[in-house]
Amino acid sequence: MLFGKLLPREGNFFDMFNQHAARIVEAAHAFAKLVANYGDPALREQYMRQVDEAERAADRVTHDVNRLIHKTFITPIDRDQIHSLINTMDDVADLLQDSSETMSLYDVRTVNEEIMRLTDLSVRCCERVKEAVALIGGLADAATAEAALKTCEEIDRLESDADRVMRAAMSRLFREEPDVREVIKLKAIYELLETITDKCEDVANVIEGIILEHS
Repeated sequence: MLFGKLLPREGNFFDMFNQHAARIVEAAHAFAKLVANYGDPALREQYMRQVDEAERAADRVTHDVNRLIHKTFITPIDRDQIHSLINTMDDVADLLQDSSETMSLYDVRTVNEEIMRLTDLSVRCCERVKEAVALIGGLADAATAEAALKTCEEIDRLESDADRVMRAAMSRLFREEPDVREVIKLKAIYELLETITDKCEDVANVIEGIILEHS
């Protein structure tokens, strides 16, 4: 009994998940401001830095979680689920940074309606991820588990919306854009933004698995 009491238990995994999710939303909002102010080089640079700062903060949380897994004997949920959730969440933060950097490196001339729409859907997905993550710690309550599942379903719907927007954007791009270089640039941006929503859906799938196993 004494041995059991001395073993490291639980840790603060749920708090750390919430911290990471908050950094994802910070990065998403900064990226949205970058897109909205793309014509202003000074603001664009400012918001790029904010995306980078949020991504680095998310990386630190991911590192702390993965380290804590190995120091904690009894975890609140399965170790593989903890590892999968935090690393999939970190992929979302990485993709936001990749999108920001790619727009700068490719010197995209202007932000069009498709980029705006995909950015909006990406931000909404990230916000729903934060909401779903916040509910994980209360899965013993049936109402909380149901709320988490509904939030995951909303992420799935937003991802489907983003997929449709991207297909339409690609169709228009190849029909109407005469500059091959611009086609290459915009195609890469569209795909990155849609992949953000894909990865948010992956986070939702991990959360759904946790809910089904523990609720």
